[in-house]
Amino acid sequence: MKKVLTALSTLVLAAAAFAQAALPQVDGEVRKVDTDAKKITLRHGDIPNLEMTGMTMVFRVSDPALLAKVKAGDKVKFTVDKVDGALTVLSITPAN
Repeated sequence: MKKVLTALSTLVLAAAAFAQAALPQVDGEVRKVDTDAKKITLRHGDIPNLEMTGMTMVFRVSDPALLAKVKAGDKVKFTVDKVDGALTVLSITPAN
């Protein structure tokens, strides 16, 4: 039983990593960071996986620690997807 649970856990983690790796990197600019609400406002380019054109909007973040990496005015690259019905930033890094 332990081997089955370990195998299932490994499979779930691998699937999650693959799904995130398949998401496109989107260019954006941080407009506001709201650590209390665990949200970020981004002006972004097109998001192909969501069939969304560029605009400015508020996103939830998957991990509040992501917000410590950026501040208002930063140019960033990020991935976003729908998680539990909400548009959620899964990764974010300062752009070079």
